[in-house]
Amino acid sequence: MVDAVIFDIGNVLIEWQPERHYDTLMPREAREAMFAEVDLHGMNDLIDRGGPFRDTIYAWAERYPKWAPMIRLWHDDWIKMAAPVIPRSVRLMKALQARGVAVFSLTNFGIESFDYACGFYPFLREFDRGFVSGHMGVTKPDPQIYAMVEQDCGLCGAQILFTDDRADNIATAHTFGWKTHLFEGPEGWAARLVSEGLLNEREAE
Repeated sequence: MVDAVIFDIGNVLIEWQPERHYDTLMPREAREAMFAEVDLHGMNDLIDRGGPFRDTIYAWAERYPKWAPMIRLWHDDWIKMAAPVIPRSVRLMKALQARGVAVFSLTNFGIESFDYACGFYPFLREFDRGFVSGHMGVTKPDPQIYAMVEQDCGLCGAQILFTDDRADNIATAHTFGWKTHLFEGPEGWAARLVSEGLLNEREAE
């Protein structure tokens, strides 16, 4: 029996496509060159592990003068990259809670960037428990973060149903015996929640 449903946030509840945003600001060829030369996702991983939001990005920009103005936009335009919301996923979250199902988040997200996002997406503070990597000092798919979730909530194995858009994050959850769903869109996730008996068809619309 599933006692808690855990949502990832990026690309599950909110789209997270930095490349797409940069493609609106610069020629695609230039964007591809910048991402090939500068490990921007690695930079973001530092923030997700608890590093300072603005200072990390601006320091990274100083290392790459050629791309510095564009790198700083990772901070200055951040909310434009973390958008738009995925409305049906939010409805599913709220429908589960209306049924009395515990709903948690487990997300790779910085401390300051998460607080900033909550100002635009208030539902991010409505989880029954929120597990944010920046506060935990470790990111998915490191097994430690999954162990920390279990220790905090007192649930384990098949008591948990977890959805995430990244196969590596799902794979680690499997090693803990969690039920999992690789998120490829809210339609499939809705169908899974119905198949688990957590929602009915109407509630999952």
